[in-house]
Amino acid sequence: MTAKSPFPALLAGASLAAMPTLTLAQSDSESETLDPIVVTATLGPRTVGESLSSVTVVDEDDIRRQQPKEFRELIESQPGVTVSGNGSFGKQTGVLMRGHASDATILLVDGVRIRSATVGGPAWQYLPPQLLNRVEIVRGSRSSLYGADAVGGVVQAFTLPRVQGNRGWVEAGAGNFDSQQYGAGFTSVTEQTSVSVGANRFRTDGAPVIEGGDDKGYDNTSGVASARHEFDNGVRAGFSFLSAEGNTEYEGGEEDFRFQTAGVNLDVPVTSHWRTSLHLADARDELEDISDFPGTFNTRTRSSRLENWLTAGTHEFVIGAEYLVDKVESTTAYDESSRSNEAYFSQALLNFGRTDVHLSLRSDDNEAYGKEETWGAGAGYKFDRNHRVRASAGTSFKAPSFNDLYFPGFGNPDLEPEEATSYEVGIEGRYTRWFWDLAAYQSDVEDLSLPTQDQAGSVPEARLRGVELTGGWVYDGWSLKAAASVGDFEDKETGRQLARRAERTVRVDLDKQVNTWSFGTTVRAESQRYEDLFGIGRERIPGYGVWDLRASKTLAPGWQASLAVDNVLDNEYATAKRFDNTDFIAAGRTAFLSIRYDFIR
Repeated sequence: MTAKSPFPALLAGASLAAMPTLTLAQSDSESETLDPIVVTATLGPRTVGESLSSVTVVDEDDIRRQQPKEFRELIESQPGVTVSGNGSFGKQTGVLMRGHASDATILLVDGVRIRSATVGGPAWQYLPPQLLNRVEIVRGSRSSLYGADAVGGVVQAFTLPRVQGNRGWVEAGAGNFDSQQYGAGFTSVTEQTSVSVGANRFRTDGAPVIEGGDDKGYDNTSGVASARHEFDNGVRAGFSFLSAEGNTEYEGGEEDFRFQTAGVNLDVPVTSHWRTSLHLADARDELEDISDFPGTFNTRTRSSRLENWLTAGTHEFVIGAEYLVDKVESTTAYDESSRSNEAYFSQALLNFGRTDVHLSLRSDDNEAYGKEETWGAGAGYKFDRNHRVRASAGTSFKAPSFNDLYFPGFGNPDLEPEEATSYEVGIEGRYTRWFWDLAAYQSDVEDLSLPTQDQAGSVPEARLRGVELTGGWVYDGWSLKAAASVGDFEDKETGRQLARRAERTVRVDLDKQVNTWSFGTTVRAESQRYEDLFGIGRERIPGYGVWDLRASKTLAPGWQASLAVDNVLDNEYATAKRFDNTDFIAAGRTAFLSIRYDFIR
């Protein structure tokens, strides 16, 4: 099967890549903390309120305070987000957003989409949080902007520097389970140019992933690099790169992995009202399974995207095209090893004083499963400077993976995409030092895929609905973020709760700065969930709660010591089961002490 396109494969769009070039105010300012500028929801810069979307931002200060060893720690139990995993430290991880499966949420790294084309979803567990400066979590349908798989939402991680000046850092740390981490990096940002490089290594002997099992280790060596420059004529050019390689052990074997993204972008102001952007990207998800059933599964996604941004007064319009090719190299003989996708899309961001209207439309033509058209519409009304109400609706679809279509003896080449229609209403209040946001949503899904690893299939009709409440407060060194979610994710035919989805979650992050000390805690809890096991049936996984503590101390100018103790009460819990009905257990109490030196010129 060969890829054909009516336009060159080198076309690319750059809002995704150009957006990280924005230089914002200091990340600890109250205004940005309470209504930060985000780019993932609308392809371009908008405050959270103006985006007319449900968005959670994890900024650089949050990441530094939490000292995460895995990316999941930043997003688990956030509003609308449930994480399932086959143990701790680099083990297989799924992110289920608003009840949708893990491969129905898109992961972007600096505007570059990465996923495994064979299983369909991204390898969330390999993204190194130590090299990230920011994470944006956009909940709700986004296929009309991003195409296939943006059903539950979009998560975007940024590595690019945001603050002007020359900065560098060196860090080393150690903890129980014989865990060790080393990192260093440097950034230089001026009004026209930014350059950034960084490297990190995290390794651990790990913990058992099943009761009575042996320790299962994890090793991740990662690096990032980027450069941006704005010429005197207004043209901006840049690139970004992230790579993570290593090894993870699991019950029954181990895996060598490679997780890599690279993007090049060019942004050209054609006129004062017309800007065009070009983005070329390459993403690689490579895996070698070393077990009794060894195999290699390497996937590569190349994409090119062109966006034209037009302004007319207070209105903005986007017209674009995208071309994407997936390729698979594997020791498994897939019936097809590549497929291409052509897409055309448009967006209108309209402003009528207190009223904002967002409209989007996209058409995808995939040589494997045909054409899909999606749309999105949203409206918001600002009552006053503090309060806004919003409503939105849209359609989305999840593409069948190479495993779904072509895996020998398993795939079905006639499989149709999962389709969904989603609705949301929300109201928010944003003030000088605090904010709140309340949202209710519903998605009606046809042929919703099952997220389990042991049983293939789908639910003919599913209804996913819920309510999310978030809030935050900053004052006099205090920082509070809180979120609670209640969902109802059911198979409409049987009325049963869908597998692996926790329907109630809560998370509270509280931190206090006292002179040279910083203290913080995170408390989060999730309700029960279920696992559907082939040949066994439905099994219950109990809910759980976790309490984390953290503290840091400035020892001297630039020097900081940090201690994080996660799962202080050493609770044993699981978020998934093995094929034999054995729980995949979390590591238990973990402690990590690190020393960091930051220098600024």
